[in-house]
Parts: sequence; structure tokens; C-alpha cells
Amino acid sequence: MQKIILSQSDKKILTEHAENEKPNESCAILFGKNESVSEVFLTKNIEESPVNFTISNEQLIEGYQTAEKKGLDVIGIFHSHPNSEAYPSNTDKMFMESNPVAWVIYSGINKDFKAYRLESEVTEIPIQEN
Repeated sequence: MQKIILSQSDKKILTEHAENEKPNESCAILFGKNESVSEVFLTKNIEESPVNFTISNEQLIEGYQTAEKKGLDVIGIFHSHPNSEAYPSNTDKMFMESNPVAWVIYSGINKDFKAYRLESEVTEIPIQEN
């Protein structure tokens, strides 16, 4: 995946989710095809932590099943960093290995989105609007 395509309306949904979950990290699963996000599946951070997030196994299974029913793929994982830059933490990097999709991070400080993928190292990929 060389880029991820995210609509302005999906960014708005994710921004509101991130702001509503403060002071904790928010999270979501991104459905779509190829590099284009077509649906956002909001999830609960069961850790209720400002520095970590975990999506429950039940919600992960529900997310994958919902994507499959709609003929979509899980192409990204979203989460927010309420008090820091939109750059993957060491914990994020560890989980990127087991979830080789685009990781989209929203910074609660400067209100921007950045996306990353892991190959041999973490690489930032562009977010394009559709």
C-alpha cells in the first residue's frame, strides 16, 4: 500500500470520535478496497487509556465479519494520540507487525492525520482525499 484515500466526511467522523473519547485514545477499523477507505467502523478502546488502545476480540471479529458481508477488506487501523504527535509509538510498531495494514493516527495536539505502513521499517504514506 503506497497511500490511503480518506474522504473529508470520514476524517470528520474520526476527528469527532477522537475528540469525544478524550482524554483516552480512540480507535476504529477502516474498510475499503485497495487503498480507498469506504467505511469507518468505530470501536471502543477497552483499555480506556490516554497512551494505549486495544480493540476487543469481539469487536475485531464483528469488524471483519461486517467488512466481509459488505464485500470490503480491512485496509486500515485508526487510533488517536490525544496528547502527542501522529507518529507510531513503540507499542504501535509492535502491533503493526501483526496487523500489516495502513495505520492512520490522529494527533489531538495539532489536529492532523498521518498514515504509516510497516515493511522492513515504519514508513509514512500519503493520505489522499477523495
